[in-house]
Amino acid sequence: MAEDLQEFLTGLDAEIRAMGDWGAVADYIPELGRVAPDQFGIAVALPDGRVLTAGKAAQPFSIQSVSKVFALACVLGRIGEQLWLRVGREPSGDRFDSILLLEQEKGRPRNPFINAGALVVTDELLTGRTPRQALSEVLSFVRAAAEDDDIHIDKAVARSEAENGHRNTALAHYLRSFGNLNNPPEHTTGTYFHQCAIEMSCIQLARAGRSIAGLPNAPQMLSPRKARRINALMLTCGQYDGSGNFAFRVGLPAKSGVGGGLLIIAPGRASIAIWSPGLDGWGNSKMGTLAAEKLAEFTGWSVFG
Repeated sequence: MAEDLQEFLTGLDAEIRAMGDWGAVADYIPELGRVAPDQFGIAVALPDGRVLTAGKAAQPFSIQSVSKVFALACVLGRIGEQLWLRVGREPSGDRFDSILLLEQEKGRPRNPFINAGALVVTDELLTGRTPRQALSEVLSFVRAAAEDDDIHIDKAVARSEAENGHRNTALAHYLRSFGNLNNPPEHTTGTYFHQCAIEMSCIQLARAGRSIAGLPNAPQMLSPRKARRINALMLTCGQYDGSGNFAFRVGLPAKSGVGGGLLIIAPGRASIAIWSPGLDGWGNSKMGTLAAEKLAEFTGWSVFG
């Protein structure tokens, strides 16, 4: 099986690179706008400990909103079900940075993966802690999950986000106005911008997802119950307003980031990371989504049987 899968991944890399329409990079974050869109990498972590790769699987990239999965895991580990008093668990149906939705729903974000919800999660991380301590918790979690200490924050990307993240700053102030932000907005957004600027390769990201996938060789970072809940949210909300389309095409829980990364979970079978920085109209990796669809077709992996 692994040999066949490796052969497929090698062919998939060649197939993707032969295509012409890569999508557009997230140039509203200037540092990400400098990344060439025509790149592709994939890594698949298996239950036996092997990580199969193709393309630029070792190339570090900004994981952006994929980091929300790990921040959520940290907060669920600290306060558990209390988090749902501050943030919902439903798909948004709107853009990931929608202010209108937050206004309509009186400051309670629809789910923890849209930006407003992620800011609430980060705010909860800050409870009783400095921004540096909260950020260190997320970074330490990621390093432990990947069993790799060579994972860092790209300071240039963090600075670029801080200088241009006006909408996220507005969301933080909206949350504060509704009483759903406990820390100074600049502390919450500053921590959030640095969290999103964590840089990882596909190999590192696939390894970091093993605990969520429940692989036997994974570090014990999450209880099975928390892993199931995170998988459910990834499936229904992980691709923002494109989540239904992704579930239809791929059938697996996943979380995207505007840096072009995808963390995809085949529960009990694999943790998959894909990177291609060109995005589709929903802000998800265009070639990454296509590659995920082809991988699911080849392996038969799906939560729907």
